[in-house]
Amino acid sequence: MSVTQSSKAKPRSECVFSNVLDLFGDKWTLLVIRDVFFFNKHEFKEFLASPECIATNILSDRLKRLLTNGVLAEQVHPENKSRKFYYLTEKGKALLPMLIAMAKWGAIYLPDLNEMQKLYARLREDEGKL
Repeated sequence: MSVTQSSKAKPRSECVFSNVLDLFGDKWTLLVIRDVFFFNKHEFKEFLASPECIATNILSDRLKRLLTNGVLAEQVHPENKSRKFYYLTEKGKALLPMLIAMAKWGAIYLPDLNEMQKLYARLREDEGKL
């Protein structure tokens, strides 16, 4: 079943890559997950403050998609009941090896990106703790 289709709809493809890309293949979804994992962001306004400048409507859509597919969960913010607090589920946490692999690849093949180098250095330090 494609992650963007209902459980009764026929999948567009039986290919696992195709179905994973249906959920994570756009330019924003993995950045939201990155922000939760590596930058401890949990609120809508925190995601908006990321340097990539995601639009509010796109962020709302990606959060909804991640919630619907069980990658993120939400709860009422502990300090303000009118705000939501987003966090990774076990399904979301299972993405960590993929994100680490992407960061390692980027550190090797996109070496001019200073932020990537900082993230990769932090990953190397934390690798034993994961």
